[in-house]
Amino acid sequence: MLLRLPFQGKSYFIFSFSHYFLTAIFAGVSSELLKTVHLKPHEAKRLCAGHPWVYPSEIESIDEDIADGDCVQVSDSRNRLIGSGLYNSKSKIRVRLLSLRHSIYPDLNFFESRIENALKLRLRSMPGATSFRVVNAESDFLSGLIIDKYNDILVLQTTSLGMDQRKPIIVEVLQKILKPRVILEKNDSPSRSFEGLDPVYSTLLGQTPEGTQPIELNKLSFQVDFSSGHKTACYLDQQVNYQLVSQFAPGARVLDCFCFLGGFALHAARAGAREVLGIDQSLTAVKIAEISAQLNHLPNCSFINENVFDWLIQETKKTEIPENSLFDLIILDPPSFTRNRHSVEAALRGYKEIHLRALKLLRPGGILATFCCSHHVSSALFQEIILQAAFDAHKILRRVCSYTQSPDHPVIPVIPETEYLKGFAFEVLNG
Repeated sequence: MLLRLPFQGKSYFIFSFSHYFLTAIFAGVSSELLKTVHLKPHEAKRLCAGHPWVYPSEIESIDEDIADGDCVQVSDSRNRLIGSGLYNSKSKIRVRLLSLRHSIYPDLNFFESRIENALKLRLRSMPGATSFRVVNAESDFLSGLIIDKYNDILVLQTTSLGMDQRKPIIVEVLQKILKPRVILEKNDSPSRSFEGLDPVYSTLLGQTPEGTQPIELNKLSFQVDFSSGHKTACYLDQQVNYQLVSQFAPGARVLDCFCFLGGFALHAARAGAREVLGIDQSLTAVKIAEISAQLNHLPNCSFINENVFDWLIQETKKTEIPENSLFDLIILDPPSFTRNRHSVEAALRGYKEIHLRALKLLRPGGILATFCCSHHVSSALFQEIILQAAFDAHKILRRVCSYTQSPDHPVIPVIPETEYLKGFAFEVLNG
């Protein structure tokens, strides 16, 4: 079927239909093809600046017969086009915009263009990396979609209904662009429940990997377990920081708290640390980290399966801490202590406690490298809590480095949710 449509004063032809999308020979689509979500007065400014989320309180009216997951266009109170995106009446984010100032339809050509552009950025910003995030949702104008690459294995996460419905298209595009051996769907994010979606773990292409699989980070070999690992398998957002923090490791006695698979620990050992101890409460993670240390021939790197809080309290409860119990470099990389703004206060108490204990175990002149991955705790607030802990521990700190997420997790400043990882390296002064 050939259909002639006007678009921006010209004529274009739509030449094929598929099960839930149109394939067109142009990037935009006629606004006549899309139903409209109409905004209230004064609600368009944030969206026009580039933030992609439309909330229920901002909507004046919605055209009839819009199904959840449909692509819609969004217009302001004067009926001017803002952009188009995916709709879900069950979500607190009613529309996730995929375009600004023009309409698109998320078909195969659309995803191919967006994913190719995202990949080009990673190849420029992380040359030589074999494991990295290919698509980072809002950072790549693909709200609700995450794609991580581990050698020839891709792991897909869809955190919105609209993206979840389009998995077949996305898989087809990934096969064409990246030619993976395996594509896994690891949809265990709690945020899916807000979209009316259940957790899913499945294999979308190839054979399901059994046991741990080898990957490479900064030319170090790591074992990962795709079925049980954090996030899609490991913390790719720390890949660059593993290298940066290891600069403080030569000759040092190093403590890696919340070590998970040993990212900081193994990098510190390779950099020349005389001794490295990693601690994590996950026995599975500790065993995998031990295997990775052996594979990289790092005998000075050991791990223990303990609750970090309990271990730090035990080590610091003595009136005088022996010299041989002190460290030259301590790394704190805990999981997020807060998922929403309502639990920030409790999270800050937790952050202060671990910093207070860690500082007591640092030698004068030692380095504390510390991270926070909660979007709800700003860099300024995180530093304030660290300084409060330093005051209580009778320590004076000198900040020597600041850290952020690796460049495969890019930040769009007008979308503050895209910037979540922050970190510092502090030197403990002799006073």
